[in-house]
Amino acid sequence: MVSCLPRQPAKMLWYDRPRYVFLEFCVEDSTDVKVDIEDQRVVFSCKNADGVEMYNEINLYARVNSKDSQQKRSDRSITCFIRKWKEKVAWPRLTKENIKPVWLFVDFDNWRDWEGDEEVEMAMAEQYAEVRLTLLHLSLGLSSEIAASQGPKR
Repeated sequence: MVSCLPRQPAKMLWYDRPRYVFLEFCVEDSTDVKVDIEDQRVVFSCKNADGVEMYNEINLYARVNSKDSQQKRSDRSITCFIRKWKEKVAWPRLTKENIKPVWLFVDFDNWRDWEGDEEVEMAMAEQYAEVRLTLLHLSLGLSSEIAASQGPKR
């Protein structure tokens, strides 16, 4: 006798990084896991511990590199590492449509606002250059006031 249990969507968490989008399908003790990562879409299916078929289909916000994407199964979830086609472009949402499915959640434990990271790195590099210049002047015997006045101007 074939069981006719209805399929249902798996709870899914996601977060964005400069090169990858990460998806986590939260299904414990999953079996028959299938993840199809296409250039504009992800299709996920599996069975949970109770034999219920889980199914999610996501039309992605932007194009991805399906050939350089992968997934990893653990006892508690299936995580997908999806390579963005255009790196360093933030995704404001995961889905192409501006509608959030009820089973989709932002993974705030892993979320990070990385868009401003370049500006922070640049400021740190400038500060480091100023410190090095000051130390160079000090090692040459110049006073700290002269060394400070010789530093880069902003």
